[in-house]
Amino acid sequence: MENLSTTESLILGALVLLVLFWMGPGVKASLEHSKNAETDWKAVLFPLGFVVLFVLFLIAMV
Repeated sequence: MENLSTTESLILGALVLLVLFWMGPGVKASLEHSKNAETDWKAVLFPLGFVVLFVLFLIAMV
């Protein structure tokens, strides 16, 4: 694989900074919203438990 030229590196760096500045306010708002949200562990643990049981079932089938 070839190395990037200086111009390509500068353009890529500018695009990365642009995306970071573009998404920054949304990420900050999402973090604030998640701090104030209620926790619902059942919504996480049930699907996770089913995935673990399914993986164990698949391992047992081999």
